Amino acid sequence: MDKRAIIFGSIGTIVETSAMQREAFNQSFAEADLDWHWSEEEYISLLKKSGGRQRIADYANAKDADVSASALHNRKTEIFNEMMVKEGLKPRPGVLPLIRFAKEQDMKLGFATTTSNNNICAIFDALEGALHRSTFDFVGDADEVAKSKPDPEIYYRAMTALTVNADQCLAIEDTAVSMQAATAAGIACVAFPGAYAGANNFEDAYRIVDQLDPHLLPVLTSDAER
Repeated sequence: MDKRAIIFGSIGTIVETSAMQREAFNQSFAEADLDWHWSEEEYISLLKKSGGRQRIADYANAKDADVSASALHNRKTEIFNEMMVKEGLKPRPGVLPLIRFAKEQDMKLGFATTTSNNNICAIFDALEGALHRSTFDFVGDADEVAKSKPDPEIYYRAMTALTVNADQCLAIEDTAVSMQAATAAGIACVAFPGAYAGANNFEDAYRIVDQLDPHLLPVLTSDAER
């Protein structure tokens, strides 16, 4: 069946922010006078689960620490958004060519993220015109769903909004846990590992790539050439 939509998943499929996010977490901990500091190795391990607020809550429980995970995560988000806008962001390799290809083929574009709307706005601000929110026919956020990835809810919402079924979509995800959301919804998923996700298990991926190129994805180009 012809592919009619490409759905980018987590924000890491569009921009690389892993190191910046880890730094924002650590700054929020320092401001709260916590003796927590997530090393790169520790943070990579923590990324096996999705959702920053839950990540803090689980870590606090393991430390038997009485903290507000929501307050810490809200402050982390503020720091992260400030960092992005100040330092700027660039799209990951191949993101813009793939989007241009999709537009040329009259394909719909989705952004099935479950991050906060504030984060999404900051990302597009930090991209400084390289990519716009209006490029996408659907943009999800944390308010769209009751459950975060790996639950497939955000993908079901994306398909409904884009008026496509699973066979008509191709998803792109940067971590294994997020990819599980796409595959649970029945969508073929390209793994586009982020900087901290190289060791993830992507065995269920349609393909694993280090850059996005329509010609590396025959499921797209074979349809386009018909």
